[in-house]
Amino acid sequence: MAAEVLAQGGARVTVYDAMPSAGRKFLMAGRGGLNLTHSEPLPQFMTRYREAAPRLQAAIEAFSPDALRAWSEALGEPTFVGSSGRVFPKAFKASPLLRAWLRRLDAAGVQFAFRHRWSGWDGEGRLLFRTPDGASAADVCGTVLALGGASWPRLGSDGGWVDILAAKGVAISKLRPANSGFTVAWSDLFRDRFEGQPLKGVALTIGAHTVRGEAMITRSGIEGGAIYALSAELREAVLGLGQATLTIALRPDLDAAALTRRLSGTRGKQSLANFLRKAAQLSPVGIGLMQEAAIASGRSLAALSPAELAQLINAIPLQLTGTAPLDRAISTAGGIAIDELDEHFMLSKLPGVFAAGEMLDWEAPTGGYLLQASFATGVSAGTGALEWLKR
Repeated sequence: MAAEVLAQGGARVTVYDAMPSAGRKFLMAGRGGLNLTHSEPLPQFMTRYREAAPRLQAAIEAFSPDALRAWSEALGEPTFVGSSGRVFPKAFKASPLLRAWLRRLDAAGVQFAFRHRWSGWDGEGRLLFRTPDGASAADVCGTVLALGGASWPRLGSDGGWVDILAAKGVAISKLRPANSGFTVAWSDLFRDRFEGQPLKGVALTIGAHTVRGEAMITRSGIEGGAIYALSAELREAVLGLGQATLTIALRPDLDAAALTRRLSGTRGKQSLANFLRKAAQLSPVGIGLMQEAAIASGRSLAALSPAELAQLINAIPLQLTGTAPLDRAISTAGGIAIDELDEHFMLSKLPGVFAAGEMLDWEAPTGGYLLQASFATGVSAGTGALEWLKR
């Protein structure tokens, strides 16, 4: 995006990419359907960026979700709004959009230099790169850094830039997993039976934060959309306390009284699991979670009264013991402190050097917010760099 803005402004632009081809992380983002942005009203949209929202506001207003949709359509990829409010290209994939984009950049004169891994500056201020043919240097008038976080190292986002910028005195918040899964000490029986099973229509709560949605049991813990939406709160609790308690409501639309009435009937010869499945419409994995919680509390699920079962159904305590590794996370929290950048995303300690995307210290849930801010900060950094060149 920065290259496009600069080229349209008349600058000669080269994109240096550590990978053998362009847009590899962009293609990965579209693997299950390219969620470009979200259709919700902008005031609500901005709240998804949490404490970074005030610093991202101008960039996202300047290149809004509507502007991003128009940009995609101009490349021959019209968009549609899904049932969840998420916005996708009608082709649903990233590859047609990327191909059209690269053709337009080529027509604008943008050059690409692949397998060029940036390694800093030399004594004369030239950019240094490691390439298969050895070291190379580039004398430039302005630089936009868009090196990503550290959650996709095999696609180039390995956080290798942190030490380079820190050595220049740039303040950088520690890179941490965002939109990540969490580890749970499952019993062997639960893990072997329910690994890969979804929890649908649940409500997840930590503190004052509740999210409705789905989650997925993994061999080492739990992940999924509803988990990702709470990942910041869960992560900070785990980092601060060593663990976090996530409360799971399996039937959030039924209160305790309604569930108690359903569970007060005669069970007869049914197993407890079959009775819970029929009376409360619980899935096997949900019943398994209840059994895990009962065992952890030193009680038997069969010994609980209808009222106690009803309470447990909508308040299963799940102890999260850690975060999934950063290289398994969808995105990255932390990065260049926002206060290190001016309103044009130029680094105050490095005049003429701009930064955009996940390098910056912001995070957002999945749903189109990650790509939207990456696009918008790219536009702003490109605009700032163009103004710098014109000086």
